[in-house]
Amino acid sequence: MSASNILLVNKPPGPTSHDIVDDVRKITGESRVGHTGTLDPFAEGLLIVLVGREATKRQAEFLKLDKEYIATLRFGAETDTDDITGSSLSFARDRGQKITINDTKRVIQKFIGEISQIPPAYSAIKIKGKKAYELARKGEKPKLEPRKINIYNIKILNYEWPLLELTVQCSSGTYIRALARDIGRDLGCGAYLEKLIRTKIGKYSLTDAVTIDALRRK
Repeated sequence: MSASNILLVNKPPGPTSHDIVDDVRKITGESRVGHTGTLDPFAEGLLIVLVGREATKRQAEFLKLDKEYIATLRFGAETDTDDITGSSLSFARDRGQKITINDTKRVIQKFIGEISQIPPAYSAIKIKGKKAYELARKGEKPKLEPRKINIYNIKILNYEWPLLELTVQCSSGTYIRALARDIGRDLGCGAYLEKLIRTKIGKYSLTDAVTIDALRRK
């Protein structure tokens, strides 16, 4: 598979990953196009797009690659989607003056290594043939089982209540939205994911990615 069959796209916030795939189909004229790991519409950063029959056959290999993100958490509330796009579920008592950088460091250490993570209710995981988010949108509470994931490292980039900015290196299958939710619960103040940038997938880096507009101009 040549490098020309692997497109590193810098996805902006707004479009879905499928929207980006559709754009690549139109630009390349190739019908067989697929991505290697969904980014939620509000998220941005690296999206690997495989173009052509031979490339898309190897999609499963790319899906298993480790990931790296820059995540911004907002403390003080939870949402039903665990991110900025959801409706507020609860607000904790403002503990901003009490939650120190040392508190956050202590809690974050608990999430490094192999851990069990319950995916967000608004996810594409199937329950009895239906996607969890389809059930959640109907007002149901999908029962999602914990899954083993690996978080290799978490580094604090900046903390100024109520925002915490982190880099996260993790295995495939990790939900950064769920990580934000769980960190907030452990701190006792609640949290949701306000911003997410995927910076790496395996050996591939966002620094080498191009925008859809740049692809159109080629």
